[in-house]
Amino acid sequence: MKNVKEIEFKVEGKKWEDLLDKAFKKKSKDTQVDGFRKGNCPKEVFIKKFGIESLYAEAGEMALDEAYKDILEENKLHPVCPGKVDITAVDEKGITYKFTIIEKPEVKLGKYTKLGVKKEKVKVTDEEVNQEIEHLRSRYADVVEETEGEALKGDTAVIDFEGFVDGEKLEGGTGANYPLELGTNTFIPGFEDGVVGMKVGEEKELNLKFPEDYVENLKGKDVLFKVKLNLIKKRVLPEINEDFFKDLGYDDVKDEAGLKEKVKADLLAHKEEDADNKYLDQLIGKAVENLEVEINPEIIEDEKERMIDDYRRELSMQGISLEQYLEFTKGNLETLKKNIEPQAVARIKTRYLLEGVIEKENLTVTDEEVKAEVKRLAEMYGTTEEEITTHIGDSEVIGYDLKMRKALDFIKEN
Repeated sequence: MKNVKEIEFKVEGKKWEDLLDKAFKKKSKDTQVDGFRKGNCPKEVFIKKFGIESLYAEAGEMALDEAYKDILEENKLHPVCPGKVDITAVDEKGITYKFTIIEKPEVKLGKYTKLGVKKEKVKVTDEEVNQEIEHLRSRYADVVEETEGEALKGDTAVIDFEGFVDGEKLEGGTGANYPLELGTNTFIPGFEDGVVGMKVGEEKELNLKFPEDYVENLKGKDVLFKVKLNLIKKRVLPEINEDFFKDLGYDDVKDEAGLKEKVKADLLAHKEEDADNKYLDQLIGKAVENLEVEINPEIIEDEKERMIDDYRRELSMQGISLEQYLEFTKGNLETLKKNIEPQAVARIKTRYLLEGVIEKENLTVTDEEVKAEVKRLAEMYGTTEEEITTHIGDSEVIGYDLKMRKALDFIKEN
């Protein structure tokens, strides 16, 4: 592929001699030679005993970083993913590396404006407003414990239960003071229906049958559950009044009409945002389809590694490792990499598309825009501007992100 460059680079002469000398000093510190203390063995004696070849690997490792930087600068190369390095020759006179450098492939932009995508028109109905208000009331409901009365759907029944199959206690089929929300179908069919209507203190036997799609050793079998209702927890919905408005953080709402107006505006804003994101995704998808680019397998592999690193960070914030997640889901790293490959390719193509639009449309950002973005991020995260540039990126990184956003806006607006 045209974007793959193979370049040989030789380190020789005094530079190689100096590196061999440094390698000797490092290795001799940890090498015991008869008749000498560690670190005091003369170089000639060391070489006679171990051979000068024993220094090549250490000296080659020392030379590698500088050699890599030199070939990038000399050849004005800009690698987009980790390349490859081979040692093609090495002796006491010098070392020769062959570097394989992968640059960004050639990208041909297709059509990225006037793509014929229509943004979905959104609206909010009165029914949706009422449903959202009931949802909010449910979130802020008080829970009241009752020691008498009947259990109804929507209540939480606190129960003791024991299961029996073929006269034997069911393993894992016992619970004490178990809070069962009636109507959630948490247990097998018929169990919750049997609890509905029970009175506090009542004991009851439920003759049920495990469904056919249950675990192999129980599916289709008869089961007897002995149930006792200990307590009922009822959810009491709040009144629609000023206290409720304050709980919601709607200090400017004074009555039910104002609440409906506020809820409708919030729902509309969410729907508009969803529609906007969907519209942009469709535009980018169309523009990417029109893109012509051949992506090296190494670039795709590097993108998958980035994605996996992102997964690691996200999972660690939830207190689990990637390895634990894969164990829970009965997966493995290779399967994960295979599954995320289409997404990795899409991410690369989207990046190349936006970079192409930036170049073709000459989209730029000013120093003032970068400073304003740093300030915005600092305020958003409640930290200093110095912390932002340290942990998120310097002005070049932030400027790149701003240009990518401008490219998105350009596609959306044209």
